[in-house]
Amino acid sequence: MNILSSATVFSFYTMLSRVLGYFRDILIAFFLGSSIYADAFFVAFRLPNTFRRLFAEGTFNAAFIPSYTSQKVRGKFVAKKFADEVLSLLTLALLIVILVVEIFTPFVVYIIAPGFVGDNLKFDIAVEFTRITFPFLAFVSLSSFFAGILNSENKFAAAAAAPILLNIIMILSLVLSYFLKLDYALNLSYAVSLAGLIQLIFLIFISLKYYKPSIVIKRKIGKKVKFFLKKLLPSIFSSGVTQINILIGTIIASFQAGAVSYLYYADRIYQINLAVAGIAVSTVSLPMLSRLIKSKKINKMNKLQNRSLELSVLLSLPAAAALVIGSDEIVNALFGYGSFSENDIKMTSMALKYFGYGIPAFAVLKIFANFFFARDNTLTPFRVSLIIVIINLIISVMFFREVGFIIIPIATTFSSWIGVGYYLFILFNKNYFKIESIVYRNLFKITLSTSIMSYIFYQSINYFSENLAYTSNYKILYLLIIVIFTAIMYFFICYLFKVLNIKKFKAD
Repeated sequence: MNILSSATVFSFYTMLSRVLGYFRDILIAFFLGSSIYADAFFVAFRLPNTFRRLFAEGTFNAAFIPSYTSQKVRGKFVAKKFADEVLSLLTLALLIVILVVEIFTPFVVYIIAPGFVGDNLKFDIAVEFTRITFPFLAFVSLSSFFAGILNSENKFAAAAAAPILLNIIMILSLVLSYFLKLDYALNLSYAVSLAGLIQLIFLIFISLKYYKPSIVIKRKIGKKVKFFLKKLLPSIFSSGVTQINILIGTIIASFQAGAVSYLYYADRIYQINLAVAGIAVSTVSLPMLSRLIKSKKINKMNKLQNRSLELSVLLSLPAAAALVIGSDEIVNALFGYGSFSENDIKMTSMALKYFGYGIPAFAVLKIFANFFFARDNTLTPFRVSLIIVIINLIISVMFFREVGFIIIPIATTFSSWIGVGYYLFILFNKNYFKIESIVYRNLFKITLSTSIMSYIFYQSINYFSENLAYTSNYKILYLLIIVIFTAIMYFFICYLFKVLNIKKFKAD
């Protein structure tokens, strides 16, 4: 397996999904802007969507794939028995969670958006939308199970493509609402749950070649499943630390009008970079890393860890530079239409810039967590993530009144870099990871390539400044041209510096 080629496949479908997601969010920004209906929908969507990212973007796999892989070594029947038991328990747990949340939705909204309490209309709308969207959580969590089955077979395309369905259905709901003059936010809420169901059906169908699901009812949970469940909760918390930080940020931001929407739009932009640099690389490397550790191929294991880190930095560092340099132009080109005002652009771009500083940290955190997950160690990443969340929470609460919502991306970025440093300390101390000398040289070359790319990008957005203005009708086309040109130049420079070579990313 080649992690670069596998990550490219995963990234292609992820990028396609995110492009559709941007188009969806452009429509949401156009029709809803940062209104109370937008805030209410984003709060309602935030909780199930956070769980979508927690489960679908490698978190569930971090606990499931190493366990499932070890069972496959013992035989297909043993692996199926293990998977059936996990699926049955997961289905039962999700049904209970959905039922409880549907009953106590006002209390849930109070927890995730306490700032809405003083506005009865906004609070009631958020409660209604949350009840409609929350079943999505069950569908997407079950989808992540079947995605884990596929990923363990080194089949990454279907799982990466599944979110495309969510974006298509949400776009269709907005278009139909426009032509039929229906409630945009209400129909978006229904579209979320419908899309989750369709995604689940799609992944079940694709995975039938490798696994035929059965629901089993057992009075006693097996030892292997108990071990998996013991790993799962720390895995969810540690792999999804960035999403947990954003969820905390949403709760705090609900006290400032429009802040929930600003954070949502900024989050949507930087997530595409995280998906490619962190999620794609960590997702495709975990199954192989787990097999190498279990077969005690230490040299190959360390080589894969080094290549994963190098590839993650190669993809995340230029993305971070571009977001910091061109945050205003990027937000303006993507969302500067209709109800989304120039002030909305200014607020969102501020959040995006500070998130941009943390992109390499967000990506590397996922890579480092993998080094422990592959060893069936979810407790250490849990402890590191707990420290990150606590630091983020303390900074956000302490300075929110003085600084406003912008402290949230600052705190998220700062705490994530602290987490990277702590991970390195533990990895070196436990002798889990040895950085090869060539990696230091390549990281220097990547930094140099990023510097050259940053200069090209900066000059490009200055040259086309009039075409990227708020009033320009074709600003998104000019942005796309600049981004594509700059990306080509960056990868060409990396190729010249011999840090972008397909053969060197071969894992076995």
